[in-house]
Amino acid sequence: MNVLRVAALFAVIAITVFIYSIRNRVAEFEAYGYPGIFLIALLANATILLPAPGAAIVYAMGAVFNPIGVGLAAGTGGAIGELSGFLAGFSGQAVIERSDIYDRIKPWVDKYGGWAIMVLSAIPNPFFDVAGIAAGIAKMPFRTFLFFIWIGQLIKMTMFAVAGKYSIEWLANFIR
Repeated sequence: MNVLRVAALFAVIAITVFIYSIRNRVAEFEAYGYPGIFLIALLANATILLPAPGAAIVYAMGAVFNPIGVGLAAGTGGAIGELSGFLAGFSGQAVIERSDIYDRIKPWVDKYGGWAIMVLSAIPNPFFDVAGIAAGIAKMPFRTFLFFIWIGQLIKMTMFAVAGKYSIEWLANFIR
């Protein structure tokens, strides 16, 4: 079991470094429609504690494609991408130092389980990776984590896509 944990940690580190190194090439995936949106969201959410432009692209793609389809593709990709934080926590290795944010989020995850994961993932915030790590450390069942992260990501990504559709459309009409 220790070999699996170490392998999971190294995989998470490798994925994070790779995604961070290609962050400026993400726009190339847009030409691929919904599968491209899925892949962008997956890659953007697979980074741990490093910023990636996934939400901005989902916002922009909401004006180009059906925002519900964009939300579904991005939410599914985002949920799968967020497994990196969960696996990092599950590995039992210290990915982040104990911090005030971790100390605040961990009790929510312990008390509310998947519901905390859903709410924290539905709200745009830079600290969700910490919640995913906390869920992994708490050994939350994989299916539970994946289900609740998926629902939260669907909500968040659909909101970004709908906002993109109507605000970009409104702005274009306003400028004319």
